[in-house]
Formats: sequence, C-alpha cells, structure tokens
Amino acid sequence: MGSYYFDNAATSFPKAPGVGEAMADYLTRVGCNVGRGDYQPAYAAAERVLEVREKLCRRFGGPDPRNVIFTPGCTYGLNMVLKGLLRPGDKAALSPMEHNAVLRPMKQLEGQGVELAWLPCTDTGELLLDRAAEVITSDLRLCVLTHVSNVCGARMPVEEVGRLCRERGVLFCVDAAQSAGILPLDMAAMGIDALVMPAHKGLLGPQGLGVLILADGAAQAMEPLISGGTGSRSDLLEMPAFLPDRLEPGTLNLPGIYGLGAALDWWEGQDQAALRRREERLTGHLIARLAEYAEDGLRVLGPGEEGRQVGVVSVDFLGRDNAECAYRLERDFGIQTRCGLHCAPLAHKTLGTYPQGAVRFSVGPFTRFEDIDYVQGAVGELLSG
Repeated sequence: MGSYYFDNAATSFPKAPGVGEAMADYLTRVGCNVGRGDYQPAYAAAERVLEVREKLCRRFGGPDPRNVIFTPGCTYGLNMVLKGLLRPGDKAALSPMEHNAVLRPMKQLEGQGVELAWLPCTDTGELLLDRAAEVITSDLRLCVLTHVSNVCGARMPVEEVGRLCRERGVLFCVDAAQSAGILPLDMAAMGIDALVMPAHKGLLGPQGLGVLILADGAAQAMEPLISGGTGSRSDLLEMPAFLPDRLEPGTLNLPGIYGLGAALDWWEGQDQAALRRREERLTGHLIARLAEYAEDGLRVLGPGEEGRQVGVVSVDFLGRDNAECAYRLERDFGIQTRCGLHCAPLAHKTLGTYPQGAVRFSVGPFTRFEDIDYVQGAVGELLSG
C-alpha cells in the first residue's frame, strides 16, 4: 500500500525542488546573521534576503520590497495587523468563514472594546456580496477576509470587497493562507492594504515562516506588536521608524527565507497559468468523483464547482463518524486527510457540519489525477462496508 497525501491545505508536500537543499546550504555554509555582522558572508546573506523580498513584492503587487515583512507564520502576521491597527472604539468586519487565526484575536479585541460586524455567507461558504456591501460602511476601521476557505475551498470576491473598502476609506486585510501561490493576487489591483500568507502552503516553502506585505498607509498606521533589537538604530529605545525594521524585531528565520527563496526560484521557472489550470482540473475531478456518492450518504461541502473553489474539498460521511472514516482511509488505503473542525468553528456552523466536523481532502501541484481516482474507490469501499 502506498501513501497518498491529501493534506496540502495544512501544509504542502512535497515541497518545491531545492527547498531542503537551500536550507541545508545556509546552515552548513553560511550560518551567520544579517544586520549584526560586518563581514562578507553576512553581506551575502543580506543580499539573498533582499532578493526574496523583491520576488515577493513583484509577485503580489506590493508597493516596495521594504514593505515585505517576514514573520514567524501567517497567524503571527494576522495578529500583527489586527492588534496593530485596532483600538477600543474601532469597528471591524469579518466573515464567519475565517480561520481561528482571525477569529481568536478578533474575539480578544472585542473584549477590549472593538466592535465586530459580520459579513454574511451562504451555506456553501460563499460571501453574499450585496449584503456584505451594506456592512462595509465608512465607520469601519478594518475589514478582514479570507481569500479562500480552509474548510470548503470557497473563493471570496476579494477584488470586489477591495473596491468597496477603497470607496469607503476602510483598510482591507486579506488572509491568503489558502490562496498565495495558487490564485493570482495583486495588492494594488485588488485594493489590499495588508496581505498575509504562510511560506509553507501554496508557495511550497518551509514551515515556521510567514510573509506580511503592507501598503504604505497601513504600515504607517500600525503599532508594532513586538519590539526588540533590529541591528539598526541601536541608539534608540524606540523601534526604528523605517520598514522593514520597524516590524521585524529579533533574529530572522534565515534557513526558512533561504528555503522560501528556492521555492520562489522554482515557481519562476514554471508555467504558472498552466499549473493553475491543472489545479482547477484536479479540483473539478475531485469534486465530481466524490459527488457520485451523494445518494450513498456522502455530502460534499462548498460551492461544488472548480471555478468557485480551489482544491480544498471536505465531505461529511452522513450517519457515520467522520474521524473513524478518516482513520480508516489512512489505515486501509494510505490516504492522508484532515478531519475535525479545521480551526474554523464558525465556518462549520455556516456549512452545517458543527459539531461533527468533516473530512478534508486537499490537492497540490504534485497530486495526480489517478490519485483522485484511487480516493474515489477507497471512499466507495468505506460507504459500502
């Protein structure tokens, strides 16, 4: 029995070719820090970090490489934005499809006097844009929205929401945990003030590293969540006023940045439009194969169309224990999935799968169509047993 990895929404596997080698090269050949050493290897490492910032800035339509902030992860970056921008008395909008990386800090902020407004969604996890337009009003300080649901793969109309936010003077933060590296993203074109992403999912880089890209206005308005040494302006007891130092205290995750740089190098050598088309076809194939069991007690969550969702497809084994089904998929067939509430309880309430949760299958660039056919056969055996 082989191993069939369908948990790319949690972290991509395998990583892009060259990622592990680049990280090992840093650890075994470079090893030094940046901004703390006046010698050639430190200068070379600083140049590589700048190259990675430049690649990210170009790819995601950021204003300047200095506005590309490296963080310990996407969750950390979201906390930086939410807690750096919102103060007691402010009002912020979010959707019920958000991950706990947004829900939990927002709940903390609500306890400190921030008012929350909710963007309505359908029972397939999609934003009701007309009704959301009534929520996004000029008295909002911030609107935060996931680009893609980590539960059902539903795509949110980020460009349209960005336009509404621009028109009404509202700052707009996008959680791109499930879309960066998969869907096109352009901050300038989409009206995004803060774009947050992990390195380890669609970008095919390593864990323990995130990216936050800020528009100038948002950067100026944010208070640093963490303060500390930067290797620059050490005479000051305050954080330096300039980016990225103002928002990057402490030691950077240089092995991770080298690994992400290798992933970005690999991406630049690919036909990205072709990869997107292939992932859309994989998504449609997975939805269609699982939907064949609708009359046998399997409910497929989400919009159900490849153009309206990415390759994150969750199912509810009606009348069965989803956790047991996920266990049997791995034990009997080698299929690795994610079962539960996926750190998104309000999304499951919206989709009607709370508290039982669901079994999530998620594809990546290295998933094969025959792997999906194998999943279909395995699910069929579970349902007939």
